[in-house]
Amino acid sequence: MTEKEKMLAGKIYDPASQELLSLRQNAHRLCKLYNDTFEEDVETREKIIAELIPSMGSGGYLQGPIYFDYGIFTKLGKNFYANFNLTVLDVCPVTIGDNVFVGPNVSILTPKHPLRYQDRNIYKGDDGRMTNKECGSPITIGDNCWIAGNVTILAGAVIGSGCVIGAGSVVAGNIPDNSLAYGNPCKVVRKITEADALMYKKELLS
Repeated sequence: MTEKEKMLAGKIYDPASQELLSLRQNAHRLCKLYNDTFEEDVETREKIIAELIPSMGSGGYLQGPIYFDYGIFTKLGKNFYANFNLTVLDVCPVTIGDNVFVGPNVSILTPKHPLRYQDRNIYKGDDGRMTNKECGSPITIGDNCWIAGNVTILAGAVIGSGCVIGAGSVVAGNIPDNSLAYGNPCKVVRKITEADALMYKKELLS
């Protein structure tokens, strides 16, 4: 297996491999270009995003600044929206469904590092390059979710469709469909039901 194949499979890999280094550098360059554009420069922004995130559905909008490790390992559904400071470390696949809204300062983090420093610290490889040992787990977010500000989603997390994740939460496990969940660690508080429909919130509509 190549180092990229190992990485995407969730196995220990060498992040300093030339292939991965080149892919990261290209993604970081594209992020910088995107972050330096003005919102009204729609055509330029669209061209950059098409190269950075080839698997992005129609109708999406990323406010910026954005930070992706690779971009090409992230799949965004239709009508995706991200507010300021979206960070996606996609060393393993990140899959996000349709109509997902993301608040400011959200981090989606697929990497994992060894707990023992003896395994985690930087070392010199056989070819003389400095490197370290990493692995990761994919992250999946279903359709029609709202991820509030300052949420951190960790490696291996699965958020079902129709969920709301409260501000400041740290999501490390599975959140079932149609759940309101928040906290650190993020836990399901209750189901989202018909009773939550806006038409019943008279105080908000008058």
